[in-house]
Amino acid sequence: MIGLYVTVPVACFRKGMAREYLETELIPPPSTCYGFLLSLVGETQRSAHSGARVSAAIRGEPAISTILRTVWRVKDRKMAPGQGNNARPDYQELLTNLELLIWLDSSGETGLPTSLNLEERVTGAMESKGSVIKRFGGLSLGESTHLVDQIILIPNAEVPSDGWTLFTSNESGSISLPVWVDHVGSKGTRHVVGDLVPAGLTAPDLAALPLIQPPNPGG
Repeated sequence: MIGLYVTVPVACFRKGMAREYLETELIPPPSTCYGFLLSLVGETQRSAHSGARVSAAIRGEPAISTILRTVWRVKDRKMAPGQGNNARPDYQELLTNLELLIWLDSSGETGLPTSLNLEERVTGAMESKGSVIKRFGGLSLGESTHLVDQIILIPNAEVPSDGWTLFTSNESGSISLPVWVDHVGSKGTRHVVGDLVPAGLTAPDLAALPLIQPPNPGG
C-alpha cells in the first residue's frame, strides 16, 4: 500500500443527485481518487486497474463557498454544447485549500493485463525524474479546472500528523460514495457505504479501503 499527500487549492466533488444546486461532498469519492491516479500515470483505459483499493483522508474542514456559474446541459440535441438551452446558470459549492492523503493498494487488481500494477506505476511516476507521462491537459482532482498544486509520495513528505479524517468502507455506515461512475446514465454507477473516521499517517487496514470494480467485466 502507498500513500500520496495531495493539495488542491479549489475543488468540487459534486453529489450524484445534485441538480439545480450543485452540492459537494466533503471528501473526494473513491471513484474520483481512482480517476486522478489513472490520470497521474497517463492511463486512458478506466478498467485497466480495476480491483485496486482506493480511499482518501482529508485534513481539517475545508472552507465551503458558493458561486454562480454556467453549467452545460443536454436539453436540445440540435444545438451545440454550452449554447442556448444547453447552458444555464447554477449555484455550485466549492471547497478551498484541501490537504488530502490518498491511499492505494494494488494487491487485488483484476483489470487488464499490464506489465505493472497501479501502485508500481504511481511510484515510478513519482520517483523517476526522467520518466515521460502522456496525459491530456493538466492534472486535476474532480473537475478539469480544479488543478492539483502538489503531490508527494509518503513518507517522503513532511506531512502534519494531526487532524486527518479517512473514509472507510463499512456496511453499516452512514455515507454512500461512488466507486464507479456511469458517465452516460446512472445504471452502471456503483456505490460503497462507509464512515468518516479519525486517522493518522499510518496506512489503514486493507479491508477498510473501498474496492474499485466496474459493474461487469470490461466496465
